[in-house]
Amino acid sequence: MIDLNQYEILTFDCYGTLIDWEKGVIEALQPVLSTHQIQLSENEILEWFARFESNLEQGDYRKYKDVLRGVVQKFGEQFGFTPSPTELNALVDSIKYWQPFPDTVEALKALKQRFKLAIISNVDDELFALTAKHLQVEFDEIVTAEQVKSYKPSLQNFRVALEKIGLPCEKVLHVACSVYHDIVPANSLGLSTVWINRRLGQEGSGAYLPAQGKADLELPDLKSLAAIVGNSVFSAK
Repeated sequence: MIDLNQYEILTFDCYGTLIDWEKGVIEALQPVLSTHQIQLSENEILEWFARFESNLEQGDYRKYKDVLRGVVQKFGEQFGFTPSPTELNALVDSIKYWQPFPDTVEALKALKQRFKLAIISNVDDELFALTAKHLQVEFDEIVTAEQVKSYKPSLQNFRVALEKIGLPCEKVLHVACSVYHDIVPANSLGLSTVWINRRLGQEGSGAYLPAQGKADLELPDLKSLAAIVGNSVFSAK
C-alpha cells in the first residue's frame, strides 16, 4: 500500500518521464542514419542508443553533451560511417526542441498544488534550462548529472538530491519511467517509487537498458498520478 498523504515532495526523472525523449532521439538520429544509407527500425535505433549512452556514462564523468556526441560517434563506428561535425551534434542540437508528453504540463501544474516538485536528471544544467521552458512549472530543486559528476543509476545522484531536499526518505516519492536508471537505485535507498510506464504495450525496452525492479505503484502516464492524488490510500499494481 502507498499513502500519498505522507509525501511532501515528488522527485522526477525528466527525459522519458516528462519529456518524450524517445521521439526526440529518433527524430535526431534517423536523418543521420539515412544520409549514410543505414536503415534501422525505431526500436533498433532506441536500443542501440541505450547501449551506447550507458557505456559512455561509465567511468570518468563527462558532460552529457559529450555523451550525446559520443553516441553519434558510436553509431558511426558500429555501422561503418564517419559522422560530420554537424551530425555529431545532432542529438545535442535537438534537445531544445524535445517536447513534453501531452499530459505532462497539466499534470505537473496539478501536482504542484499539492507537493513540492524536484528534478533528478542525467543532463547538463544548460540543456535542462532549455527543456525547463517547455515544462511551465517552477521546480523547488533541480539536481543534474553535471552537478553531481555522475549519472544515474549511481546512488550518488539520489543522495545529493536528498541532501539538497533536506527531508527524510519517507517524505519523498520518486517518479520515473526507467526501471534501470531510477526505480532500482531509488528503491535501494529506501525511497518510494512510481513507475510511469510510458512504453506500456510497446515492444522492446526502448531507450533504456532492461532491468528488473518493482515500484510501489505502476501507472501508464503522469495524468493518472495527478488524477489519483486526491485519494489518500491505494494499492500498488
